[in-house]
Amino acid sequence: MSEEIKVQRKKRSLSLIQPTSVPTLGNYLGAMRGWADFQEDFDTIFGIADLHSITVRQDPKKLREQTVQLYALLMSVGLEPEKSVLFVQSHVPQHSQLGWLLNCYTQFGELSRMTQFKDKSKQHSDNVNAGLFTYPCLMAADILLYQADVVPVGADQKQHLEIARDIAERFNGVYGNVFTVPEPYIPKAGARVMSLADPTRKMSKSDPNPKGTVYLTDEPNVIMKKFKSAVTDSEMSVRYADGKDGINNLMTIYSAVTGKDYQAIEDEFAGKGYGDFKTAVGEAVVAELEPVQKKYKELMNDKAYLQECWTNGGNFAQRLSQRTLDKAMKKIGFLMK
Repeated sequence: MSEEIKVQRKKRSLSLIQPTSVPTLGNYLGAMRGWADFQEDFDTIFGIADLHSITVRQDPKKLREQTVQLYALLMSVGLEPEKSVLFVQSHVPQHSQLGWLLNCYTQFGELSRMTQFKDKSKQHSDNVNAGLFTYPCLMAADILLYQADVVPVGADQKQHLEIARDIAERFNGVYGNVFTVPEPYIPKAGARVMSLADPTRKMSKSDPNPKGTVYLTDEPNVIMKKFKSAVTDSEMSVRYADGKDGINNLMTIYSAVTGKDYQAIEDEFAGKGYGDFKTAVGEAVVAELEPVQKKYKELMNDKAYLQECWTNGGNFAQRLSQRTLDKAMKKIGFLMK
């Protein structure tokens, strides 16, 4: 008698990223570099959250350009349409539809306590719109539509996942088991990269100082220039220590892209000046990003292929998400066609 082999389904994960700017070296070393391996272990769904981005006024031309660029960059860091569902959020109207339904199962008080709403209301006091307030309901819809088992989260997104879980449990409590209640997934920590201009602050897409941030699309000569102007200290000793924020940051970056530990880095640059070290870090980053940038340029020169990929990804995401939407609508009592 043959032994039955049971194949265990991979857990499904969902990640969305906004197309509000080009990702930085910090985004890449902190998370994006590990996404290619992540898709081997999980049934992965990646989306570009363009609907979320319009809670803040966007330039239409720039939004379209950045959405295309981000899609190409996601593929350039190793995400493959054959292995992951890779789509643009606005191409899947089920997100907006379930988002409205979940608005009606979310309490005003819950939304008013969201930290991001409070922070963004202060930053954009001239545009405190309803979308900014109900943002968590759309984010919950993003997750619940695909019955995601896990959602990779950082500390700044934990509250949004918690409210998504609360909404799912509330809905399930009324109508039965409709939504998978997602668990947080804390990815293996990547390098925490700080600003090259102010190493006490995290490297950010929105840094007003252009010297502080390295973008994935920066040309090699631009990258080198930014590293050569990086803030350090007056000690002229390459070693990791308290009070040496600039050098600590450069050592973190160099370690992340070369695999060398801090002691090996200290030994390599013993007796050498900061100029030598900055040049070495810049060259190592250029070498690390070279295959990513090469793939990115190839993709950006083949817009027809990119469009084929995001069209196929969107169509697949629609079919997948419609199942959940239909189930939720039937439970609520809507007349189905």
